[in-house]
Amino acid sequence: MSELLDVKERIESLRAQLRRHDRLYYVENAPEITDQNYDRLMAELIELENQFPELKSPDSPTQRVGNELAGEFKTVSHEVPMLSIGNTYSYADMREYDERMKKELGLKVSYSAELKYDGLAVSLTYTDGKFTLGATRGDGEKGDDITANLRTIKAIPLFLENAPKGTFHVRGEVLLPLKELERLNKERELNGETLFANARNAAAGSLKQHDPAVTASRKLTFVAYASACFPAWDDLELLTAYKKLGLPAASPCKICKNIEEAIAFCEEWKEKRFTLPFATDGIVIKINSFALREKLGATAKSPRWAIAYKFPAESAETKLLSVSLQVGRTGAITPVANLEPVHLAGTKVSRATLHNFDEIERLDIRVGDTVLVEKAGEIIPDIVGVLKDKRDGSEQKIEVPNKCPVCGSDVYRDPEMAAITCSNVSCPAVLKRVIAHFASRNAMDIMGLGPAVIDELVDKMIVSDYGDLYAIKGANWLAFSKIGDKSAANLDHALNLSKKRPYDRLLFAIGIPGVGSATARTLAKRFPTIEKLEKATLEELTAVEGIGEINAKGIMSFFANARNIEALEKLRSAGVCLEYREEEDVPKILDGKIFVITGAIPGVSRLEAASTILKYGGTVSESVSKQTSFLITEDVSARSSKIDKALELGTKIISWKELAEMCGFEPPEPEPERQGSLFDDLTGNKEEELAARKMRNAAEKNARSENKNENTGKETQGDLFSDLF
Repeated sequence: MSELLDVKERIESLRAQLRRHDRLYYVENAPEITDQNYDRLMAELIELENQFPELKSPDSPTQRVGNELAGEFKTVSHEVPMLSIGNTYSYADMREYDERMKKELGLKVSYSAELKYDGLAVSLTYTDGKFTLGATRGDGEKGDDITANLRTIKAIPLFLENAPKGTFHVRGEVLLPLKELERLNKERELNGETLFANARNAAAGSLKQHDPAVTASRKLTFVAYASACFPAWDDLELLTAYKKLGLPAASPCKICKNIEEAIAFCEEWKEKRFTLPFATDGIVIKINSFALREKLGATAKSPRWAIAYKFPAESAETKLLSVSLQVGRTGAITPVANLEPVHLAGTKVSRATLHNFDEIERLDIRVGDTVLVEKAGEIIPDIVGVLKDKRDGSEQKIEVPNKCPVCGSDVYRDPEMAAITCSNVSCPAVLKRVIAHFASRNAMDIMGLGPAVIDELVDKMIVSDYGDLYAIKGANWLAFSKIGDKSAANLDHALNLSKKRPYDRLLFAIGIPGVGSATARTLAKRFPTIEKLEKATLEELTAVEGIGEINAKGIMSFFANARNIEALEKLRSAGVCLEYREEEDVPKILDGKIFVITGAIPGVSRLEAASTILKYGGTVSESVSKQTSFLITEDVSARSSKIDKALELGTKIISWKELAEMCGFEPPEPEPERQGSLFDDLTGNKEEELAARKMRNAAEKNARSENKNENTGKETQGDLFSDLF
């Protein structure tokens, strides 16, 4: 009886842990453990429940397919359940699986092997060729309706020519390219935000945005690998049909005549995967016959006709040489490990985040330690352990700082947070990041205000907050070492344009703790002037959807700071928009019209152009077809496949100005030429930069050509991901 009670306690503990990790992973997008450790917990629970079936429960994580529903989107039912595939980490298990399949079916089987994409599984519904519904996997039976967000992904066709009549469902994965993850994390680091742990985590967070414009700004892509109810005999026929329809199909897909060929495919991609533009975490092995799959069926959780081999976590030993302290936009001080360089997961690793000083204490990590660094399909290296048996006594403890490493001010620790924070709101490190965030593309979008200029603004004490930016005018910019006449005029123009940015962009730009772009939009509608938000009580703030008590206290703390109020007064005096303006209700005169945009539009970003067309009732497509109503371009003489196609089909070609006249709005005045990204200096010679860019493009083209030649004929699905990117 005592043993049964102990087992029951362990089962309940495992269930609680798994539920918590499910929520962290799927709902909060903040995983704390690796997939391998999660699978170990799940395997132990499955084994205990099998040994003691009387302790099984219908609400156990073993009886569920995946995650909880987010609860913030409309819930839709899957006509055919979206099941998850069982995992294995050994070739021995794969061989056992093969023997089981041969015994059950009474014949030898062939397999299809394809990459296990590390993104977010979704289902797309097409009705008579039109994309009508997109949903997350959810709990397998029901998912979240994220159609609006999926429509922003260029890889997902909104219409399939020559599609079968009626309804069919495409199953696939939404992916975030690793280069885009790197870009997003640079922005998040600059803004003092928590970095995305991996591409899957970032993709999931991007698709759960309430504003499709945020999703659109993240360059997500999609790959189709399965179907519910699409007529095909096997994977090869299905993927070939998808490609013909214009869907990005999984590639490579290798047909293996036996399990040993499938194992060889797994072994081949263990290292080769690091050459891919996105993350993968294994290989999916499937019985290559849809008829046999139907015969085998599925358990409540997984199909019996497939198994996923998970790549082992990439790890390496190295030395911790020193610890650097970084000060973020909020003043939070983050310890960063400087490591003896080591090759890991296809890259050279010399730095890794230590997260916070609680993590240092938990690991008992010291300078001089031999540490274990892991990168299990993740872009951010993580120190997962210390090899204490290799210590020789020379290691030094890492002290918690009592002074800011940049300005020397006292630090404090919020009892509700793990971070150590600089107490000086005028700390140069903080101020530089605050201004960079204020000027960034998704905030006030002040083009030309790059790091070199910001460093000089702060180091020479010309600005004490972002409000001071608007006091610098005309010739005053020429006092900066990196700015010439043209750049000065451009900065003046960019600052004037930024005064017209919507109120919600301003709320995001000023750096209120915990207020991202989506929360800023919600606050702007609920508190339509900055004065009303400043006077909001805790009860009023927590009554707003998505605002918890910690966020509410952060907002109130921001407005309780006299320096922040002073900066806002400077913005008011400069004429910056500090109130919400309801978007006008415009006639849907573009209803039924399909537009394609090619080339740059002066004064308008691609995202803004697409939003304007949608606002007036039109639809934006990525490619020119017979259904296209208008192609928008500023230079019809330019060599472009879209322009050539439009001319061939007789599609009407118009300029943005002509579209504005059609809709009755005033096109914005052209903005100055952008002087590099937020992370670029303004020191480059334009001609040299253009020459360098041409050389880079030529080199990339040659590399792609060589890569294509090397891979020709190796797989059954064409060259390596040529159709995806």
